[in-house]
Amino acid sequence: MLDDQLRAQLKQYLERLSRSVEITAYTDDGDRSKEMLSFLGELKSASDKITVSSGTDSDKRIPSFAIGTPDAEIHVEFAGIPLGHEFTSLVLALLQVGGVTPKLSEDTIAQIKAIDGTHKFETFFSLSCQNCPDVVQALNVMAVLNPNIEHVAIDGAFFQEEVETRQVMSVPAVFLNGEHFASGRMTVDELLAKMDTGAVEREAEKIKQKDPFDMLIVGGGPAGAAAAIYSARKGIRTGVVAERFGGQVMDTMDIENFISVPKTEGPKMGAALEQHVMEYDVDVMKLQKASKLVEGDEFLEVHLESGAALKAKSLVIATGARWRQMGVPGEEDYRNKGVAYCPHCDGPLFKGKRVAVIGGGNSGVEAAIDLAGIVAHVTLLEFDSKLRADAVLQRKLLSLPNVDVLTSAQTTEVFGDGQRVQGLKYKDRNTDEIHTVELEGVFVQIGLLPNSEWLKGTLDLTDRGEIIIDDRAQTSMRGVFAAGDVTTTPYKQIIIAMGGGSTAALSAFDHLMRSSAPDDAQQQAA
Repeated sequence: MLDDQLRAQLKQYLERLSRSVEITAYTDDGDRSKEMLSFLGELKSASDKITVSSGTDSDKRIPSFAIGTPDAEIHVEFAGIPLGHEFTSLVLALLQVGGVTPKLSEDTIAQIKAIDGTHKFETFFSLSCQNCPDVVQALNVMAVLNPNIEHVAIDGAFFQEEVETRQVMSVPAVFLNGEHFASGRMTVDELLAKMDTGAVEREAEKIKQKDPFDMLIVGGGPAGAAAAIYSARKGIRTGVVAERFGGQVMDTMDIENFISVPKTEGPKMGAALEQHVMEYDVDVMKLQKASKLVEGDEFLEVHLESGAALKAKSLVIATGARWRQMGVPGEEDYRNKGVAYCPHCDGPLFKGKRVAVIGGGNSGVEAAIDLAGIVAHVTLLEFDSKLRADAVLQRKLLSLPNVDVLTSAQTTEVFGDGQRVQGLKYKDRNTDEIHTVELEGVFVQIGLLPNSEWLKGTLDLTDRGEIIIDDRAQTSMRGVFAAGDVTTTPYKQIIIAMGGGSTAALSAFDHLMRSSAPDDAQQQAA
């Protein structure tokens, strides 16, 4: 099941185990159980500290396995075979159960260990989901550190009946003590903030006590990371405030046009961005969303939704963009109930079903091509009179037998039974006739919307909400610069965002130098 290279890498990683790891398998006579036992045999052969035995608990999912150690009470389980994106989650779990200290701050470890009560987490994932490993790994490490926390990671493809019963239509989907807890990518810090309701207030109080920054960057994506690095290298007091590090890159599957890197994945690049920034003296404040910009006499002020505020002499705004929504009746009602925005993450949950893709650009056509290999049928709807995707993608799409393409089609409504999507309605823009398409999933791929609402009335914005900047990244407010997808920069690409962030930081530094330099009258008086 594992190739020779992966076996060698696994064996090398598992040499770090400092205590015994006991794997308990729960199986039957089925093919999937046999496949999982073969996989566990390969894990066992990679380290003499790993043992594999059979369990008899009738409440366990079949096939599944638990990872524990005689040296501590730990509750970590995988239901299914964690390959694909989740193989890393498994390796990390083996290492952490085997005594390797997690790469978390002392404060975070202490916060996890202090959690009381019974917390039984279940996470449904798909092997093609790049958002799922963050959640699985976060909950696994919490279960390793605190015996009050249990976690089982469940491959939805292995347990389709349970997925249907529990109405899981988007991954990662997290349940706590049997009740839905969260959906979508979440880090350890985000999970802790959701579990520990006082964490937000405590962090806000810390932020309120911070001294003014020379340069404050709002946003932690490629543009924000580049700005932070260029700022820190100038030796000035630098801060980054962001909802999450990596930004929209974390939701990107394959990146194949970043010069000098033939191919990588969004989460890997996001982690590398954060690691690079952390090598410098940068104060990074995550899980914080900006709500207001105020121009003061001496400092710029960024107010946060948490109630805190930060002061700075110069500001770089790099808040990026998010997926644009259709804005039609039913879309929000059925979000994560059949309406989805990530075909790589949620596509496997619609295996054998009928779905629609909204949008005929590169993203929409790529999504339709990928989904066609999983679902029964794909209907692609494009508002324009023709598809806008690259010709090579259009040829591939039109060659697929289970895809219909509708152009001049304006989606007007998503409908369902209150629990899940049952179909959509669209208007033929040539005839104004309304049509109904019965289906079970709608994947929206219609472009991006800049995250600039908090700046309305403060900075000059375009009708689309983009921050207007000049060739030096200067905005309409003195000392405020902007970069990346939130701006009028015409091409929304990672490499362009990084260049924009660098330009913004250098321009902001130049502004600081000019602002602090004595004027001619002062020089003559001296």
